[in-house]
Amino acid sequence: MSMTMENGDEFAVGCFLSIRTTLGDEFEGQVMTFDRETNYLVLQESSKHGPRRNIRLLKADYIKDFTFLGQGQDPLHSHDCSLDLNALQSREELAIRQAEADAERIGVGVTTEAQNIFDALSKTLPVRWDKTVIVVMNEVRVSSPYHSECVIGGTPAANDRVKKVLDFERKRLQLRS
Repeated sequence: MSMTMENGDEFAVGCFLSIRTTLGDEFEGQVMTFDRETNYLVLQESSKHGPRRNIRLLKADYIKDFTFLGQGQDPLHSHDCSLDLNALQSREELAIRQAEADAERIGVGVTTEAQNIFDALSKTLPVRWDKTVIVVMNEVRVSSPYHSECVIGGTPAANDRVKKVLDFERKRLQLRS
């Protein structure tokens, strides 16, 4: 099965290539397939640590140049090509959960200073956003402009602790800038 990239260079499924990207990355891999519609090249990179292989999806637009290293069999038809779909699905679900958790840690409609304060508080206390309000330990709320006078709610001990940590983190952030 032969494939053509937009610049007219031809190569076949199973061929080994050395590729240099427009971003400066260099690697070697075996062509598994090329999706003409999306312009994605799928490569199998061999591992120096056992039978495991990396699969790389590469937008062909980012290929600066490549060198043909040799022809091999179609990697999908070889006996040592197997995918653990359960493991891949678990990795995907974990990555999605992590991305969702990371997204929840980003304030919407808040200043850079507010995000920096949130990030600093999150190192020592459990925090989350409620619109533009930082909620600490699910009970103490810190509103804009995120000074100790803006801390409300929670038990007196929790409120005092949040004020102390907030004051300390604000001083630390001021020293950095």
